[in-house]
Amino acid sequence: MSVERTFSIIKPDAVAAGKSGAILAKLEGAGFRIVALRKILLSQAQAEGFYAVHRERPFYGSLVKFMTEGPVIVIALEREDAVKKLREVMGATNPANAAEGTIRKCFAESIERNCIHGSDAPETAAVELAYFFCTLDLGL
Repeated sequence: MSVERTFSIIKPDAVAAGKSGAILAKLEGAGFRIVALRKILLSQAQAEGFYAVHRERPFYGSLVKFMTEGPVIVIALEREDAVKKLREVMGATNPANAAEGTIRKCFAESIERNCIHGSDAPETAAVELAYFFCTLDLGL
């Protein structure tokens, strides 16, 4: 199996609660290498663009509002089978349904404030990585 890259965001709820270090430690403990990392405050336009796929969903407005309420940490991660492994390490979107020991089970407040985003497919990861990082950031 070859090394793959994926993308993650530590969301504003987790950053504000001081959980970023523990989340990063869980990611590294699961074998991920941090390729690039940046703490940013998303603008309205950035959040709307990033979540454009959800534009027609009823939660879109509240999601954009949430993601712009405070700093986030955007992360490029690397390991074998990275996309699938990150989904496992994050846990279910609803922390009530997440497996014990997963990031969302340990750190998320609710289904809406679930502390972390991760790409859902290699193709999505490529788009999301390019949205926040240039090739220089990723060592390409």
